[in-house]
Amino acid sequence: MFQNLAMNALSGLRFDNTFQRSLPADPERSDRRRQVLGACFSNVSPTPVKAPRLLGYSKEAAALIDLSPAEVESPHFVEVFSGNRVLAQMQPYAACYGGHQFGNWAGQLGDGRAITLGEVYNAAGQRWELQLKGAGPTPYSRTADGRAVVRSSVREFLCSEAMFHLGVPTTRALCLIGTGETVIRDMFYDGRPRPEPGAVVCRMAPSFLRFGNYEILASRRDEATLRKLTDYTLSALFPELGAPAGQQHGPEHYVALFAEVCRRTALMIAHWMRVGFVHGVMNTDNMSILGLTIDYGPYGWLDDFSPGWTPNTTDRNGRRYRFAHQPGIALWNLVRFAEALLPLVGSAKPLEEALSQYERTLRERLLELQLAKLGFSPAERARATDREQGSSADTGEAPPLGVELGDGLIDELLQLLTSVETDMTIFYRALGGVPVDSGWLGGSDPQLTAFLQEALYTPAACPPELQARWARWVRRYVQAQLDHGPAAEERRSRMLAANPKYVLRNYLAQLAIDEVEQGETAKLDQLLDVLRRPYDEQPQHEELAAKRPDWARDRPGCSMLSCSS
Repeated sequence: MFQNLAMNALSGLRFDNTFQRSLPADPERSDRRRQVLGACFSNVSPTPVKAPRLLGYSKEAAALIDLSPAEVESPHFVEVFSGNRVLAQMQPYAACYGGHQFGNWAGQLGDGRAITLGEVYNAAGQRWELQLKGAGPTPYSRTADGRAVVRSSVREFLCSEAMFHLGVPTTRALCLIGTGETVIRDMFYDGRPRPEPGAVVCRMAPSFLRFGNYEILASRRDEATLRKLTDYTLSALFPELGAPAGQQHGPEHYVALFAEVCRRTALMIAHWMRVGFVHGVMNTDNMSILGLTIDYGPYGWLDDFSPGWTPNTTDRNGRRYRFAHQPGIALWNLVRFAEALLPLVGSAKPLEEALSQYERTLRERLLELQLAKLGFSPAERARATDREQGSSADTGEAPPLGVELGDGLIDELLQLLTSVETDMTIFYRALGGVPVDSGWLGGSDPQLTAFLQEALYTPAACPPELQARWARWVRRYVQAQLDHGPAAEERRSRMLAANPKYVLRNYLAQLAIDEVEQGETAKLDQLLDVLRRPYDEQPQHEELAAKRPDWARDRPGCSMLSCSS
């Protein structure tokens, strides 16, 4: 009876499938590898697996499609979301797209191991696409098998939900299911493949459309299909930007769409920089038009603050996708998206003007988030600047703190963070505990920098002259707080809300992977629970907020990752 109730609940999921209904399909219905022309997707079904087992799920993501824990934990759910059973309302497909990979046009790529089950609308009328990653071959699999391993699936499952709770725009993860089968993978492409346990992740988003969906059509000069896809995008995802009902979309609507994608992308990148996240593979086929973090592969968080760090071994030489380069790469990718829309707009100028939306939004949001990490607000910076510009007009002196409260104070801090191996997450969290007290300013350099010690990987590497530089910065920071900051309690509250204590460090993800590969899920469950509240202290889980241990510096999966999954 319990299973029948669960079956009824899943059968009650309300699918609409507007993507397939509105856009041209590949006429061939098979998973034979091929170039797909004149179509936006190919109809294809998941390949069943031998022994599916639910390894974990997000209760928050399940609630988005009105599923209860009891329904998710039912055998029928596991059958459906492993790909072993397709509900009558589902219309599974794989999308066709291309992309620029590491700066070079790669041609047709497409969903090589991801299969969208369809679009579900919840009781509130919100749309969620359900997509199985690792569900078997599609026409876009090229020479691959369409499967995914536990290693990459655990990482995607955990990080999708961790990013959401951090406040970073992201796709979501509904569940992680083991397949009971092994998959052969060469983790570092070094000629040493080995069998690994397989898994399937069900991920969710209002849409999985990415820049590459438009690029592939523009590259083929298929303007008719490109127009259909872009018109669908406006009608289904950005109706507020499109033409009134019954009227055709025109160039101005396509430009408005591009400007909004620029704005959303800027917000996403600003949040990546705020929490120290490095995507690792910012190819144009991994860029969501909704400004969501998508396709979690060789990502990582900065442990020590190293702007040149990339987690991707494939990118080790060029470091194209390093942390500090992410804002510039997003801009480069947006230019590629603009080029794809150019045939519909007819002129580059309005697209170039819309592109300024990215740079303006990024600059404003980055400053706002960086100030928040230090306990300030943009309004406080503006008041400080106005006040000191007024005083400088009277005295003829340059304003000492108005700019310092923004770029000056921040820029010097970023330089100091790179001068010694400093854990970014721990540093900002500890800074919130620094006393804002005029009497404290007279303390010695060691007293002023004592809070820093817990964030340093090698405290002995901070010689007296560097310690003196840190102490000068702390004095400037505290003085700026005294002159222009909020009350101490408000400052502390702001900094706790802006600076997470818990992030999904690679070594933590690897510990969960090690257990799941042995059939255990305790660490997976613990991380999922702790990362639901990344800004809370959670003293019972203090060990999960610790610096990266020495053993993780060079271990595969902790410091070195690849696109292999």
